[in-house]
Amino acid sequence: MNILIIEDEIPAFKKLLAYVDKSLHSDFEYTHTRSVEAAIKSLKEKTYDLILSDIEIIGGMSFDIFESVKTATPIVFCTAYDEHLLKAFQTNGIAYVLKPYTQSDIDEALKKYKELFYVKFNEHHFFEQFKTLLDKKDTYKKRLVIKKREGIKLVNTKDICFVEAHGDFCKLKDVDNNLHAVSMSIGVLSKELNPDQFFRINRSYIINLDCIENIIPYSKNRLSIKVKGLPVLVKTSTSLTKEFRKWIDR
Repeated sequence: MNILIIEDEIPAFKKLLAYVDKSLHSDFEYTHTRSVEAAIKSLKEKTYDLILSDIEIIGGMSFDIFESVKTATPIVFCTAYDEHLLKAFQTNGIAYVLKPYTQSDIDEALKKYKELFYVKFNEHHFFEQFKTLLDKKDTYKKRLVIKKREGIKLVNTKDICFVEAHGDFCKLKDVDNNLHAVSMSIGVLSKELNPDQFFRINRSYIINLDCIENIIPYSKNRLSIKVKGLPVLVKTSTSLTKEFRKWIDR
């Protein structure tokens, strides 16, 4: 959610921002402008979901902004004067909050915004969450570049059965039972692999979901796992067993 805050008094801006932050639980981005000129520039450069605006600001009245730049964005007016009420609602005003306002005043104004623009509000959040998920998945490695004596070998991460820690580097085995050495620690590599496919079960091993052959109870809080290409059973750490159970059951 993108918000434009138009407020020329810094203390008033900080107070308003704190109220909005508490009401929306930090689930927003904002731009702050103090003058008519700066606000016009911001509205020409960017689209906002909501505007919170004082009325008398540097360079004139906030109404001058909305006469200069046509916008469909809903506006919550936050002002010390009540004589502009009618004009405020002749623009895109949806609420008129008088200073000194309280947290509950801002809560009510934002509640009204959500109710009036429910579909847009929720579509925006769905899109942002979906976009974040896609962007995040795109950052995971699809292949590893591994240096060997005979040259450079490319290993697709989806073909890795398991990764084993060896100090500052790792060893991994692929689905064809080939062993490779990677010059990065298991901690670094674990962040590069897609968590939908790979799980770090303890300090020494990362395993591929598709290469799990059997899971056996080992103790109350631990599991033994048979992984393709690994001659020994590997065990989940006590602290990660619960999370691992949820991971395989997704």
